[in-house]
This record gives sequence, C-alpha cells and structure tokens, in this order.
Amino acid sequence: MSDNSTRTDMPSSPASDTPDTFGQVELRTAPSERVSTSDGSGPVRTRVAPSPTGDPHVGTAYMSLFNLAFTRQQGGQFVLRVEDTDRARFREDSEAQLYDMLGWLGLHWDEGPDLGGPFAPYRQSERLDTYRPYVERLLEEGHAYYCWCSKERLDQMREVQQKTKQPTGYDRLCVGKTREERAALPGFSETPVVRMLVPDDVPLVFDDVIRGKVSAPRPDDQVILKADGFPTYHLAVVVDDHLMGITHVVRGEEWISSTPKHILLYRWLGLEAPKFAHMPLLRNTDKSKISKRKNPAARLTWFREEGYLPEALVNFLALLAYPPQQDAEGADVEVFTFDDFSRTFDWAKVNPIGPIFDLKKLDWLNGVYIRSLDVGEFASRLLPYLVADGVLGETQSLGELARLKAVAELIQTRMAHLTEAPALVRPFFVADDELVIDDDARAQLKDDAPAVLDAALKVLGDIDDHGAGVLGTGSAWNAAGIEEALRAAIVDGLGIKPRFAFGPLRTAVSGARISPPLFESMEILGKTSTLGRLRSLRDSL
Repeated sequence: MSDNSTRTDMPSSPASDTPDTFGQVELRTAPSERVSTSDGSGPVRTRVAPSPTGDPHVGTAYMSLFNLAFTRQQGGQFVLRVEDTDRARFREDSEAQLYDMLGWLGLHWDEGPDLGGPFAPYRQSERLDTYRPYVERLLEEGHAYYCWCSKERLDQMREVQQKTKQPTGYDRLCVGKTREERAALPGFSETPVVRMLVPDDVPLVFDDVIRGKVSAPRPDDQVILKADGFPTYHLAVVVDDHLMGITHVVRGEEWISSTPKHILLYRWLGLEAPKFAHMPLLRNTDKSKISKRKNPAARLTWFREEGYLPEALVNFLALLAYPPQQDAEGADVEVFTFDDFSRTFDWAKVNPIGPIFDLKKLDWLNGVYIRSLDVGEFASRLLPYLVADGVLGETQSLGELARLKAVAELIQTRMAHLTEAPALVRPFFVADDELVIDDDARAQLKDDAPAVLDAALKVLGDIDDHGAGVLGTGSAWNAAGIEEALRAAIVDGLGIKPRFAFGPLRTAVSGARISPPLFESMEILGKTSTLGRLRSLRDSL
C-alpha cells in the first residue's frame, strides 16, 4: 500500500452523546501522514518502546539488539520511543537509566526523546492530542464505546466469573447505553474509559516473521483510553507505530495474545499493519519468565554492577535466541561482535523456544572478552570499580595510572568479573603500615613461616634496586631476579617444596590467600615496600 492510499481521514467532530473533551485533552486536527510503509517500498524502521517504570529490564536490551541488528543490516532507522502512559508505575529517573544502559551496550538509536527526529515527540505522554482523533473515529464508527463501570463493579464481575468458571472478560454492560441510562444502574463511575467493541469475527491468525502462522486467543473488549485521558498501550502503540513509519514490530512473545487487537485497530483505522516478529521470552533456570522481582539479573544495571563487559553481554544476548556464527570451515564460533551478528542476521535463524538465562555462559564470555582487551584499555575499564571501592581517588596521578597498568597486566588472565579487581589491586595502593592481613591468610601459615620470612628478608635485602639506565632502569630488582634469589634461599636453602615455599611471602605482600603473581608483585611494589611488609608479618608471628 502506498502512502497516498493509506487512510487517515478523521472525523471533524465527536459522535453524538459523547463528551467534547476527555480527561482534559482537547480534540485537535488529524495526525500527519507517515513517510514510509511496511510493504517493502520504504526503508526498514524498527523501534524499541520501553516503559520507564524502574531499572531498565534486560529484555529491553535483548529486543534492542535484535531490532538493531536487522535494521543496520537493512540500512534502516532504529527508533527509541518512551511509552510512559502508565503513570501509576512511572519513575522519573528510569528514562535517564535507559539512555545510559543502552548507550553502555553500544545499542545506539537514530531517533528518540533525547535526539529528536522527524516524528517527535517520542514520549507518549507528550503525544496525548495525537491519539484523541483516532479514539473519536472508533467511537463514531461503532468500533469503540464508553464504559462507566467502576473498579468495584469490575472486580466483583471478575470474581463471579472466576468462581463460576466462566471466561473472564468485560460483560458489555455499557454497550449501547447513554451516560444517563448507565448512571441509573449500579457500579457507575463519573469518568468513563473507552473500550474496543471486538466483533465475533475478529481475526485470530496472523503471520509472524519468526514463527510463521500464529494463532492467538480471542481478545476481550480492551480499554484503549483510560479515565485520566492517557491511552493504553494497545491504542498508543498502533497509532505511534503507524505515524512513525515502523515497518517491523519486534517484541516479546507475551504480546502474541494482544496482536489480534492491534490488527483490528489497524483494519478499523484503514492503516497498513507492520510486520510482526515475536521474540522468545528469556527464562529462569526453572523456565519461568525472568522478572526483576525474582531475579536480580533481570535488571540491566545489574550487569554493570557485577563487572560484566558490555561486549560480552551483547554477545550473550545474541546467543540466547540465535545460533553461533560459523568460521570458514563451518565450525561454530560463539564469540562474535555485533557487526558480525548484524552482517549475517536472518529472522529464520531465530529460535522461537524460550532460552534459559544461563549466567555460566556469560561468565565464560566475560572472561574471554576481558583477556582480549589491550592492557591499557583493560586498566581503564577497571577504574570505575576501583574508584567506587575507594582503592583510587576520583582523579589519579600519572604514577598511579602507570602502576595500575602494570598491575592490570598481572591480573587480566585471572578475572571473570571486573568487580574482582579491587581486592586484587588494593595491596598495590595501600600504605605498607595499613595493609590488613586477612584472617584466612594468616590461618594458613605453617610453623616454618618465620624461617621462610627470615630467609626472604636476608636474600632480598642483598638485591641492588638502583638501576644504571636512564631514569633508574636496568635495576636488578625485577621479577626474574627476585624469583631466582628466593628459590635459592627457600626451596634449595630450606628444602621446602616449591608449592609450599612462598605462601608466607604471598600473605605478607598482599594480605590475602589469593593474589597476583608474587614475584611480579614484588617488582611493582619495590624493594622498600616489599621488605617492609615481610618484616611486618614476621614481627607479628
């Protein structure tokens, strides 16, 4: 269907026996035409449309990823629309969190509330006047009706239906009645809502890009305009997707049951329906739907808090509903970039079965991505966690940054989460007299610990740490020299097996049972700090 044949004519006045205003929203002029269609004649346009009702859900990133991969492959536009019509659950800081987290993941949109665009505004609360003409048209043509039933009556109706095992749904008490006729009956509310009048022949089968032919249950007479003047999701999404030229609606499979309502609205309003792609739901290990109430990993912010890299999370989310990439020999490749994913994207490859959210796979991927970073980049990724934990201040000196890079090189292969960094890095930035020896590290010390520390103090004290080169380089105080001296003094000199020889030294230097490589740590700390820490532990035994 071309734009010229898309029907958008709206009634110039409301139907008789209906209010002139509704929820203080004035009836204004008809919306403008959209500029592209879903029949392939225009550019691909997709959208993600989260509600700002708390921390962003990981499902928002999941949907954004698949939308964006397809859109970038097709050279189209990706829209971020904020659906903030649920004022009861609205949270003011959620929108900023949404921008922050999607930006952190590199899932960048082309149009949105923050960027603007040709179809602004992109917040539904700023588009209330846009929806009213569509509501009036549905009322005038008999596809919708005012409902004055109070919440108490509706609750009582549902209770009776459930007790008598009837199908739940609105009983249409208000259909065909004027306000005065309805007011004479029990359970009347002064401020009405508007409901769809779903016909008996409502189409229940539709084409899905991922699933093929899909059957949905018969819908109820859905509320499309609430008493506060805000549209419900069902009306707003149809109007906005049409006006914004959305060609492909990609959303979770929980919306399959709502699709017949949306198709009805498109049909009644004479609008071209987009293509639908219903993604499989993310599931917990017990196969229940992942939710923020039951699973902290449902919160998108949780992944950054836990020290996951955005590249790893994007890779993980792609694998949840899509097969691995393949190399030249046809072998599976589970580690791939967004560009790889987008380049080969095919809706036919999406697995419609709800994937299990297995964090073990994400942990593995995170380790792979951590190890692949350039050491300087890795050190910069650690900084926010080190600052938050008080290991480093808000600003760092060049010396601190140089030391951090040296330490980062030691620990990069030993981490699965960036949150592990503070414990490993802290010993290198704490004053020698403030180093705390962990209880479990002290408890593992054996009877030979004093002799080991004495031998280390003697042999390390003999190493010259003054470099002969420029800026003091070329010092004998280096990891190789330190290791050679300690092995000679403790393994050979005291006859202690290598696996047990250096435990007391590790405890003295780091204060912990598990630490970065010992000899390299001593090199970074320098001779004075190393000897001071060895002496401090020795004096405490």
